[in-house]
Amino acid sequence: MVPGIVIYVLIITLLRGRGSNETTTKPPISSTPKNPIWKQDGITVAGGNGIGNQSNQLDGPQGIFIDNDKTIYIADFFNHRIVQWRPNGTHGEVIAGRNGYGHGTDQLSYPKDIINDTQRNSLIICDFMNRRVIRLSKQNKTNQQILISNIHCYGLAMDKNGSIYVSDSTKNEVRRWKEGDTNGTIVAGGNGKGNNSNQLNVPTYIFVDDNYSLYVSDMRNHRVMKWKKGAKEGIVVAGGNGQGDNLEQLSNPQGVIVDHLDQIYVADFWNSRVMGWCKNCSKGSIVIGKTGERNKENQFFPSSLSCDIENNFYVADPENNRIQKFQIIR
Repeated sequence: MVPGIVIYVLIITLLRGRGSNETTTKPPISSTPKNPIWKQDGITVAGGNGIGNQSNQLDGPQGIFIDNDKTIYIADFFNHRIVQWRPNGTHGEVIAGRNGYGHGTDQLSYPKDIINDTQRNSLIICDFMNRRVIRLSKQNKTNQQILISNIHCYGLAMDKNGSIYVSDSTKNEVRRWKEGDTNGTIVAGGNGKGNNSNQLNVPTYIFVDDNYSLYVSDMRNHRVMKWKKGAKEGIVVAGGNGQGDNLEQLSNPQGVIVDHLDQIYVADFWNSRVMGWCKNCSKGSIVIGKTGERNKENQFFPSSLSCDIENNFYVADPENNRIQKFQIIR
């Protein structure tokens, strides 16, 4: 079995086996107090109407992005499409992948992530099983441009200069592409699969802060790594104490975002919770969810995170085919 298919099977197992002029990426949480609190009861804002491909349904949603007007952009993984969901909407609009699964320039194959490029008024999509990254114009939604080819892209990020960062879950690396680059530059990992400080093991979602520090959810190492600009090695900033559900542990982490105080928020997928990690802390705290709660009624499996301009959390829950919003209290 080739490496890309191995990663694909791993993802299917995770999902199905658990019953300004500045260019922006996933927005950071800003202007929050230290240790902010969110409501624990999520509001379903997209999907939640069972598994399916109708306009009010999702199937294994993955990466999400929230625009300034609170429009939600969703990588609808098993439906091979990108869906746009307006605030308070009951149905979504397909804006990419209208022609179903496939390899054409107007098709997608298991999209994993999506980010917003405000400078170019476009969306950038990780087209996972087509092994490419594409740009979609918001004005002309039929215009898809291939930016990067031959990459098992999982997560996307963009810095304030417009450089694109892509995690490659097969090569266990993250590369940065500046405009005009053909091969990109390795900025994390790239030293084979492993758990050393210069290695990664299935990097998933990523985040870049204003200092160009890169945060990587290192899924099979059950940790989040921070790679400062130009660094040859990363440092563990969350997890890294083996797989588990203790407060110093993570289990298959995925989505990650960072606030202005360098507090880290990570989707702890297998533990059905979102964890918060303050700077230099040896253990985290549960922000959303509750360890040990596994009943069908309240469990959820967070794959990716985003937030709106009011710092409300949005969490993709692929097992329940929905996006949930968790309102900030303070």
